[in-house]
Amino acid sequence: MRDDIVIVGGGQAALSCAARLREGGHQGAVVMIGAEPWLPYQRPPLSKAYLLGKTEAGRLGLRAPEFFDTQRIAVRTGTRVHRIDRAGRAVELADGERLEYGRLVLATGSRARTLPETVSGGLDGVFTLRGIDDAERLRAALADAGRVLVVGGGYIGLEVAAIAAQTGRAVTVVEQTDRLLRRVACAQTASAVGALHGAHGVDVRTGASLARLMGDGSRVRAAVLDDGSTVAADLVLVGIGGIANDDLAAAAGLAVDGGILVDASCRTSDPAIFAAGDCAVFPFAGRRVRLESVQNAVDQGIAVADALLGRDVAYAPVPWFWSDQYDAKLQSVGLALDYDRVIPVAAARAGGWAFWYFRAGTAVAVDTINDARTHMAARRLFASGAALSPDHLLSSQFDLMQYVRADARAAS
Repeated sequence: MRDDIVIVGGGQAALSCAARLREGGHQGAVVMIGAEPWLPYQRPPLSKAYLLGKTEAGRLGLRAPEFFDTQRIAVRTGTRVHRIDRAGRAVELADGERLEYGRLVLATGSRARTLPETVSGGLDGVFTLRGIDDAERLRAALADAGRVLVVGGGYIGLEVAAIAAQTGRAVTVVEQTDRLLRRVACAQTASAVGALHGAHGVDVRTGASLARLMGDGSRVRAAVLDDGSTVAADLVLVGIGGIANDDLAAAAGLAVDGGILVDASCRTSDPAIFAAGDCAVFPFAGRRVRLESVQNAVDQGIAVADALLGRDVAYAPVPWFWSDQYDAKLQSVGLALDYDRVIPVAAARAGGWAFWYFRAGTAVAVDTINDARTHMAARRLFASGAALSPDHLLSSQFDLMQYVRADARAAS
């Protein structure tokens, strides 16, 4: 049987899988196929330091080019996979070339959701942000934009709003639900983030939907909201979520449902094909989830490699995420689903907060703002499986770090 492994994707999950395969002693060929013309690079800075001009594309690489040579990882950049031939165990490239595989990894990532043309009008000046090319176009356009409209009150949109406001633009954020961060955070976190933007002059409008964009010629100049009001805009950033790149998998007959369905070993409905990262939907805490985060891409890529190396794998991550906005660092640990209580705790540092999520009396997640100490302790807490109750948290004598250390000592 062929021992060659082909990885479709050129991002964090793909790199993590390829590097782990070599670390684990895999001797067969490892081939990564990426549609972008870049070696694997960091995406989080694109909506942060890159837009501010504090870093350049050449400094975003996750590994030096020599790494791929020394590790015998063949990388095909600027290359698209057209089709998966499961029966023939091969992928067919857009130019007709076929690459055979012993096993296949799909790390195809996700793409930004866009506005329908009936809303965008096909106007220039409307952007999404997912890759380096997107960030380059957006950064260039920001230089000439005085009025910025952000559609969507999620993390990507809010990070761009913060950059635009910091650099002197008039910024409006339009979110169709009743508050910011509706899908990912509690009302308390959303309120704190909203206040942060308000303090920097951002006009945050919740419960407002975009009806259509209007232009002067081919260029966007304003937006009409569903209540008939207008917002002037020279630039529109659309941050309304991502869509899993599962088309290739679906066309090959693999099971998909908002992403590529995998089991706890990251295996798809075809035992020779695995999936990891933004494109994968996996079992977690009694449900199926898809996570778009660096942590998940790295950890799931490693899990896939371990499964390919013949190790027992039951992927059960401790999800974590961060966002930089102005001088605030927002960090989250855990998955805030089906929570029934939120307890806010002021940090030792002035202005810092932690918002703890509880379900049935046990902590399941925490958001922190300028409270790195709590964030790191929470990562250790959730990784250990130790239970934290509201009574613990509300006790004036409670020290989270001591609790985590005591649990570690007891476990050892």
